[in-house]
Amino acid sequence: MMKAYKLIFMMILFMSTMISISSYSWLGMWLGLEINLLSIIPLMHNQTNMTTAESSIKYFITQAVASTVILMSIILLMKKTSMNSNSYIQSTLMLMMNSSLLTKMGMAPFHFWFPEVLEGLDWMNCLLLLTWQKIAPMVLLMYNMKFSIFMTLIILSSMVISGVMGVNQVSLRKIMAYSSINHMGWMISAMMVMETIWMYYFLIYTVISINVIMIFKVMKIFFLNQLFQSMNSSMMTKLFFIMNFLSLSGIPPFLGFMPKWLTVQILIKNEMIFLPTMMIIMTLVTIYMYMRIALSTLIMNINETNWNPNMNFNKIKSFFLATMNFFTITSLILVTMLFNTL
Repeated sequence: MMKAYKLIFMMILFMSTMISISSYSWLGMWLGLEINLLSIIPLMHNQTNMTTAESSIKYFITQAVASTVILMSIILLMKKTSMNSNSYIQSTLMLMMNSSLLTKMGMAPFHFWFPEVLEGLDWMNCLLLLTWQKIAPMVLLMYNMKFSIFMTLIILSSMVISGVMGVNQVSLRKIMAYSSINHMGWMISAMMVMETIWMYYFLIYTVISINVIMIFKVMKIFFLNQLFQSMNSSMMTKLFFIMNFLSLSGIPPFLGFMPKWLTVQILIKNEMIFLPTMMIIMTLVTIYMYMRIALSTLIMNINETNWNPNMNFNKIKSFFLATMNFFTITSLILVTMLFNTL
């Protein structure tokens, strides 16, 4: 049961994101981001886990520095606009603001804080950082998509770094962090040409992430060896995990393939051949990471273990997991039919 003060801060967190994305001014946007930061820090704190304090401090310092740069850019932009300054200075200030928003999201090459912060949090806070906390910076970045070369470099660096850094990880939280960096690269590329596809992508990514993280949370697993050991006791849970994990990788015929397909299609229609080609090539390393974990989970059968997971799921958790996974598995057919009718 969630404590009362955490419920209040959760409501403030959701409201602050709405304030930020619906603001008419840059200062209102910055105010929403600050309220968002101050509301998530108490949610991160957990008295039973001392690593949350370290993660919350790292998160606060990184976000505070990025917010300071954003505020400085806003003030200088307002001053330069009133003085009719040249476009070069304005472009530099907007580039600084975009870099700060990318830092808030944890995009490469501003990603160094992101896996380290996730490593010290529980799964529900990880879910918040992987999904909801991306909305406000991404929407604000959408308002200022003028630097196509800069954004292309950010996207390609995210693809490379997520694959190279994620392939040798043994911590599931760090694997999910680098997976998020990879998916954010796809989302920003979709955002450059059509915001609707970005919304589809973000919604599908959120649903799949909820499924995967709920399995991790219910089974209390944080590392690959725990994953391989715990999946032996329930064939249904193993099947659900493998299907959702492969869906997260974005390979057909799973639901996660749909937004990537739409993104590549719309980029090619806009005559951006180089970017989707490089994205597909660089994502292959990340797909290898997903396939290795999924196939190892399927094949490995470890009987002797020093770690005994608590597999007594209650009926509510089992029903929730089954419903969410059924939705993910069957929705590919529905989404494909919907896309063909548009």
